[in-house]
Amino acid sequence: MTTHHDPVSKLIFELAKLPGIGEKTATRLAYFILKQDESYSKALSEAVVKAKTSIRLCAECFTFTELPVCRVCTDPTRNRAIICIVERPSDVFSIEQTGAFRGVYHVLHGALSPLDGIGPEELKVRELLARLNQDQSPVQELILGTNPSVEGEATALYLSRLIKPIGLRVTQLAHGLPVGGMLEYTDRQTIGKALENRMEMT
Repeated sequence: MTTHHDPVSKLIFELAKLPGIGEKTATRLAYFILKQDESYSKALSEAVVKAKTSIRLCAECFTFTELPVCRVCTDPTRNRAIICIVERPSDVFSIEQTGAFRGVYHVLHGALSPLDGIGPEELKVRELLARLNQDQSPVQELILGTNPSVEGEATALYLSRLIKPIGLRVTQLAHGLPVGGMLEYTDRQTIGKALENRMEMT
């Protein structure tokens, strides 16, 4: 097992654990942090500790929040009849950034992946079904906003088969060409999805 005796190596090692951060990027980040004033390092470490100690899961939708129930779930202007189901709290943030969705969310905290030992019991599926059985705010539509990966598609299919017998409308986010994308630079799976999800011209 590799040991990291000096502080710089230890810092690089810990930064490299972040998703999408390789050793080169971790090294750049470490030296950036070291070049800043000590106040920056303090503020950064305090922000990490505060986020970790004060952030919890929303009691309704299970996104990250500092409140018992998140701001989306407590917003009286949101349409509680439409729930968008996503894999992670970061997906909620991505959709909220568009300003195009006025319903509420349900975060699964992952996707079905039998090879990794992740089944429905490891996800917030039981909690979803409990929400659907509440009488005070009847749900009319579930939007499956899982990722267009093998695991995401399997999760969407599983949820669709589970929920449709209840009698709710189940829809899925369309997958296809990004706005501003060019066909020659687009992979064949994305083009295939774009063809499947083609719409009538109005």
